[in-house]
Amino acid sequence: MSTYHSTSEPVRFERDCPAVMVPQGEVVTLPAGQAGYITQALGGSFTVFVEGNLFRIAGTDADAIGKDVPAPLELAEGAGDEEVEKLVWQQLRTCFDPEIPIDIVELGLVYDCDLETLDDGRRKVNVRMTLTAPGCGMGEVLIDDVRTKIEMIPTVAEADVDLVFDPPWNHTMMSDAAKLETGMF
Repeated sequence: MSTYHSTSEPVRFERDCPAVMVPQGEVVTLPAGQAGYITQALGGSFTVFVEGNLFRIAGTDADAIGKDVPAPLELAEGAGDEEVEKLVWQQLRTCFDPEIPIDIVELGLVYDCDLETLDDGRRKVNVRMTLTAPGCGMGEVLIDDVRTKIEMIPTVAEADVDLVFDPPWNHTMMSDAAKLETGMF
């Protein structure tokens, strides 16, 4: 679990900021002037330790803690499905559980991802994924993060994220790099 360390970066909220409590998943507002420490900054979002609790700050609210908001995604004019799918997987690799410093692809949480072309030429992305534990309080937050990041891709009209628990996730689904990172090799 991410907590305060001597290497954590101190921050002060420059404006009221929506945040999600970790691991409960409850949405709260942290007030301007509140002090805290960034314990994890991955995938464009931030985990911040404030008064003994962890909170997830979305990348779109990075300015509230003095950080840059991520730039809009770009896709070459006339890009085909292959280029779009590559960008989808790049976006999936920017999705992190606020407590685990490994992206959901490396954790083995994404079971399937495919693209459909809609009648208007835009695309729909279908993702099947799971969680490390069925009762994870951050499940809806992760699903929303996946959906939001995929829908940032030009030409993607919709992302349908299906949360499944069959097969149940286990550590053998992790990449070798993720196993090394967590000591589960």
